[in-house]
Amino acid sequence: MDFSSTALRVLRQVAESGSFTAAAARLGYTQSAISRQAAALERGAGAVLFERHFDGVRLTPAGLTLLRHARTILACLDEAAQDLSGSAPRSEPVRLGIFPSGGATLLPPALTLLAATDPQVAVTTREGTTPSLIRSLRAGSLDLAVLTSRPPHRPSDGESPPLHVERIEDTELCVAAPTTGVFAGRTAVHAGELVDVPWIAAPSSGAEPSLGVWPGLPGRPRVVHTARDWLTKLRLVAAGFGVTTVPRGMGPALPPGVSLLRVDGAPPEIRRVLAARLPGPPSPAVVAVLRALAAV
Repeated sequence: MDFSSTALRVLRQVAESGSFTAAAARLGYTQSAISRQAAALERGAGAVLFERHFDGVRLTPAGLTLLRHARTILACLDEAAQDLSGSAPRSEPVRLGIFPSGGATLLPPALTLLAATDPQVAVTTREGTTPSLIRSLRAGSLDLAVLTSRPPHRPSDGESPPLHVERIEDTELCVAAPTTGVFAGRTAVHAGELVDVPWIAAPSSGAEPSLGVWPGLPGRPRVVHTARDWLTKLRLVAAGFGVTTVPRGMGPALPPGVSLLRVDGAPPEIRRVLAARLPGPPSPAVVAVLRALAAV
């Protein structure tokens, strides 16, 4: 087998992005160039590496096997380049992915604590949804990811070997509502009152469902605004244009004009915050980041 480093980087990016089109955009190639590299990889491996689906591309078992070795090869090449250029880092890098509301609540205090306790650890961060962060972990472009899960809190992907997952905390889902209007002055709302309210939610896709609407509402919720950015959603709430869901732990980050409401008349919606990484012994730097996340 003879694989170029470019082809291995394409394999890693396709695994992370979930499509040839997205991988081409991230790497600065045309889609046809990505397709040619994918075909060359499959010829070199003598096996089918990619499963083409209507909603994207996934790696076959053979593709996942090659990806595992590609991560090691590309890491060694990057380290060799640093050694040859004399730019080997003195710090201990950790590439951390985190879900959006976690970036607002967990990340700032965790990084502040880490700077005081382990200043040699250099963290770079990336925000993303749980499915996209898991793809990045599998592709080897993240060292650690902070994810969320719903009951019964099973692993989010069925690939092998399973990710190493640690629980950070459980948090209750609440409704963020304007401090004025029909819910003014209240600390709770009945689930039946949420059926006809206007909702502000994140756009959904086949792999990543809509976030921001209370789960289990009967009928079709009335989504009036869609936005991925948390600040946008919460500013729309503060201006009185709808409600959205947020974890209770996000309370300190809410802008003026927004209050948290407990939902009665329905089972509590618990979200678990998890730290996930590839299996195997973690580096001391990853252990330090985990320790800081658990502390806050």
